[in-house]
Amino acid sequence: MQPKNLKRLLQALARQGLDVSYNNKTYSIRLSNTSDAPVAEVLLPQGFPVEAKALKQLANLANVRHPAGGCVCRAYATPDFHPGDGGIAIGSVIETIGQVIPSAVGSDINCGMRLHVANLTIDQFLAKRNQFVERMKGDYFFGTRDVTMNARTMHALFQYGVPGWVDAMLDEPTGSFVKSDLNELLAEGDLIFLNGSMEGDWKLAPEELVPENGLVRDGGLATIGSGNHFVEIQRVERVENRALAHEWGIKEGQIAFMIHSGSRNVGKYIGGMWRDKAKASWEKGLKYPDSHIFPLSVHSHPELVTQYLQAEATAANYGFVNRLLLAELLRLRLREVYGDVEAPLVYDLPHNITLREGAGWVTRKGACPAYEGQPVIIPGSMGTPSYLVVGKGNPAFCASASHGAGRVLSRFDLTRKGASQSEEALGLTGVDCITLREERRIEEAPAAYKPIQPVIDVQVQADMVGVVARLSPVLTFKG
Repeated sequence: MQPKNLKRLLQALARQGLDVSYNNKTYSIRLSNTSDAPVAEVLLPQGFPVEAKALKQLANLANVRHPAGGCVCRAYATPDFHPGDGGIAIGSVIETIGQVIPSAVGSDINCGMRLHVANLTIDQFLAKRNQFVERMKGDYFFGTRDVTMNARTMHALFQYGVPGWVDAMLDEPTGSFVKSDLNELLAEGDLIFLNGSMEGDWKLAPEELVPENGLVRDGGLATIGSGNHFVEIQRVERVENRALAHEWGIKEGQIAFMIHSGSRNVGKYIGGMWRDKAKASWEKGLKYPDSHIFPLSVHSHPELVTQYLQAEATAANYGFVNRLLLAELLRLRLREVYGDVEAPLVYDLPHNITLREGAGWVTRKGACPAYEGQPVIIPGSMGTPSYLVVGKGNPAFCASASHGAGRVLSRFDLTRKGASQSEEALGLTGVDCITLREERRIEEAPAAYKPIQPVIDVQVQADMVGVVARLSPVLTFKG
């Protein structure tokens, strides 16, 4: 079934310099007069808005090539596709040969998802909800958490990620995490994508976080962040794949907690620096790309490609540890309030990252790896369900899946219009949002997001993922 007024839509997009065709819920796009660029494909559920700005951003990204050699050879977008502030559409997935593109990842390096389950029922949780929330507000909002670490631990964090941090803490535990079961954290490494460890270099981290000796008090570590980042308590509402749910430790009715955060100011520092370095490395006298997206080529600057990937990995290691610490603070508070609660990790995975795959690299911006058999976590909004799914490793989509439902209204639009709308119109009726800023409830209201169910359904139909369990929100912490 074709979208209504398809012919008129395609004509309008052509006037914006895009060649677009449509077949079976997939839009195929390319910049006009660029027949040598790959055709980018966007999988969209029936009835979803087609945003010309996002299509143009994806077509620009697909057309990026370096004059010394290097190109994008494949480009896709997941169904939560929408425009990005930095010129890169959210939901973009590209495969490159001979080049990497720092701005395609951006500054929120290794933003990602983490999911735990706990052996608590909803009634047990709600009985002490207020006591638990007050403790978490202290940790997440008022700085009662203590993330003080010595210089050696910070070096290990940036260099080796989760296993480096845990090993260093086993030798000399500090801060809030002296109460943690560090051996449990070490054992959970297998449930983190790439074991939570990439080939970083602590010397590429912000200087103030890696002194030669002494203590480091990092105000950004174990913080949620702004935007669409959150920590959410959920209930496992329905299990659909009982075999996998059993294998992954998921049971209907139990409490879960989901974390969405990334590398915070470290990612901003490294992402911004390398966006500028890529531009500065452009050969003098050559015309800048029309898109102002600057790649790094292995043919002209192999050393910069290597350094960028190591810098990105350094920020990614920080992002893995940041999510672990957010979860561990919550797990410690659960045990304080509810007693000896088991809260094992289900999985942790990134969605803003460059990964070596085949002869080149796959860069995902607001999209998750979805390899065969791998858990994938796809949140809805704080008023709609989230999904735990299993990847199918579909090569037609570079083994990827969406990282959420996708925005339909910008934060500016919500802030401007939301004050005059009712709780019901914003989708906030019954939503339990814990935040210090009332505008955050409005900016991140369920009305800001596309419906999650069609996003899941279209990916199941395309054999990208299979549903394992559906989780409903109970309360959400927003920074």
